[in-house]
Amino acid sequence: MNATAQKFGDPATRIARCGAWTVLLRPRQPTLGALVLVCEEPVTAFGAVSSAGYADLAQTIRRVEAMLGAAFAYDKINYLMLMMVDPDVHFHVLPRYATPRQFAGRMFSDPAWPNAPELGFDLGLDDTSRSQLVNLLRETWK
Repeated sequence: MNATAQKFGDPATRIARCGAWTVLLRPRQPTLGALVLVCEEPVTAFGAVSSAGYADLAQTIRRVEAMLGAAFAYDKINYLMLMMVDPDVHFHVLPRYATPRQFAGRMFSDPAWPNAPELGFDLGLDDTSRSQLVNLLRETWK
């Protein structure tokens, strides 16, 4: 586990590992089901990811999209590779919603739809709801 994965709560927030990539629930949820995909290879530039790592990324993205689609029927999905603070190669994955979605007895909206996501926004999940979300996504991944 690298420092970026650890910062985003690995192993508690881990949904799955897929080859060179770890799928984590993003602790701050700007949209319901927001994730972080962290490359476990020791690289700090996207171009330095191995060929096997790129192949794993393709498979990981297919599985992430299937999982989030099954769990929440997202309308669009955004992948952001920022790497301004955390140097390890990683993506922020933000499912986007035109209409509210229900989870854990609450309705959740995408406040920035249809514009760029607001990464500073947080849906304010409590620890119990966050744990339920991790468990739901782990089960859906299978």
